[in-house]
Amino acid sequence: MAKKKSENGVYRVTEIIGTSKISWEEAAKSAVETAAQSLHELRVAEITKLDLRLDDKGKVVAYRARVSLSFKYAP
Repeated sequence: MAKKKSENGVYRVTEIIGTSKISWEEAAKSAVETAAQSLHELRVAEITKLDLRLDDKGKVVAYRARVSLSFKYAP
């Protein structure tokens, strides 16, 4: 079997927050899809925190997902 060439590189990790009125999953998906419009070679996304935005009566009005996103760094 042929061995894969090992890739050396430098990766950057940035934190982004996505929001959704529907779910945490939609919030995370929105964050990553929006970031992908300007960042290239995305590698890994990790959900680091989930929280909710509430109105003054305690009703959930938004889901928020904090995502650590890594991508290949190319200066």
